[in-house]
This record gives sequence, structure tokens and C-alpha cells, in this order.
Amino acid sequence: MKKIITALICGLLFGMGLAIAQMINPAKVIGFLDISGNWDPSLAFVMMGALTVMTAARFFILKREKPLLETDFHLPDRNDIDRKLILGSILFGIGWGIGGFCPGPALASLGIANGKLLFFVGAMLVGAFIHKWIFHPKRVCCG
Repeated sequence: MKKIITALICGLLFGMGLAIAQMINPAKVIGFLDISGNWDPSLAFVMMGALTVMTAARFFILKREKPLLETDFHLPDRNDIDRKLILGSILFGIGWGIGGFCPGPALASLGIANGKLLFFVGAMLVGAFIHKWIFHPKRVCCG
């Protein structure tokens, strides 16, 4: 139960941060991505602030023997750059640029429930299912 409550609090805090930073506003995001037009650098400051806090926190967190609510840290075991990573990054960037949302802010904005947002989230879920179907077919049909 502690994990669920902690996840809920973290999700609410993350969503509030996205809303305060206006990352749930597609016009703000597209203004940040439009470097050849009327560029809005404010989201770069939001990202730099988040990276600064996370970098400092990560240093202290990884000094612990184990996480507070888990038995082990679950860190990535790969750090190579492969074709799937590059293709996924390109697709993510295209979707972000076209829709003005990335997955976190899109889910945080579901309360708005406008047509463009619902289409974006639907397309995101279909894309996730297609990825799972192509790269992990046994998990799609068999759990």
C-alpha cells in the first residue's frame, strides 16, 4: 500500500509541476520547439532546473544501500546507442513536434479532454501496443 500511495503522491506532484511550468500547453511546447520563428526558451529553464535537482538527488539516493520501498535499485544495464534508440528518439520528437505534447504532459492534461489531446493519447497508446506487438509478441497475447 505504501508503494501505491507514494506513486500517487509522486504522480500528483509531477502533474502539478508540468501544469505550473505550462508543459501541458501545446502552444508553449511548440513555441519552445520553433527555433527558427518566435522561440520561447522558458521550457529549457524548466528542463535545466529538473536536471539540476535530479542530478543532485541521484548522487545522494545511489549512496543508499537500497531504495526506501524496494529491495534493489532497478538501473539500466545498457548504455549503448543503437538503431532502435535512434528511431524511437526520432519518432518521439516528431510526435512531440506535431502534437505539442510528450507522454507525461499528455496524460496530465487528460482532464482538459479536447479532441486533439484525446487523438494524441489514443495514437500514443496504439503506438505503444504496436511496439510491444513487434518486439515482444508473446507479452501481447500471453501476458
